[in-house]
Amino acid sequence: MAKKGRNYREAASKVDREGFYSRAEAVKLIKETAYTKFDPTVEIHLRLGVDPRHADQQVRDVVVLPHGLGKTVRVLVFAEGEEARLAEEAGADYIADDDVIKKIQGGWTDFDVAMAVPSMMGKVGRLGRILGPRGLMPNPKAGTVAPGEDLPRLVEEAKAGRVEFRVDKTSNIHAPIGKASFSEEQLLDNLNALLDAIKRARPPAVKGTYIRKVVLANTMGPGIKLDLVEAIA
Repeated sequence: MAKKGRNYREAASKVDREGFYSRAEAVKLIKETAYTKFDPTVEIHLRLGVDPRHADQQVRDVVVLPHGLGKTVRVLVFAEGEEARLAEEAGADYIADDDVIKKIQGGWTDFDVAMAVPSMMGKVGRLGRILGPRGLMPNPKAGTVAPGEDLPRLVEEAKAGRVEFRVDKTSNIHAPIGKASFSEEQLLDNLNALLDAIKRARPPAVKGTYIRKVVLANTMGPGIKLDLVEAIA
């Protein structure tokens, strides 16, 4: 097992591994345990009491964080004609015409969010093996397949900090909520917004405890466990 570095050990010494923290306490610790030379991303990790093998227990939705993610979001839109113009005017970084689609088929994925209008999904579908594993495949359930008139709003939301969350095969959700350089108030607002969205996304078919564990962590930093009673109140 690899030995942890001195900086990590110093950061981890500030966290009680057996303890549980309120949202405000966890956010304060997140900033105190950020030790990298770059501005680390703050992430939330949740263990859910769902069985993702069942279609009626899928958890997937989007939320616009009030303070964004603290990074430049590169948006690609699959559209043509007037719809492409609308997306470009709204701030889309790339418009996926046939040349760009060929580029993606060659392995290019230098963007963070992909959207599409319904008429382009026939072409987009051929890119599933490339975009799917990277979480870049446009999907109606995630709100990334929409009519042209909705593109300006979607592009602006993506640029502002629109986050998609989705339960994985191990019943976990992983999502960013900002940067360690954010103020405690900004991180707390973003954390609250995401937790509220996840609670609203609870499938009716789920019985028993829905959220079983919540951990905050920054890039390369130690995990900070949240008090479930307070976190899901």
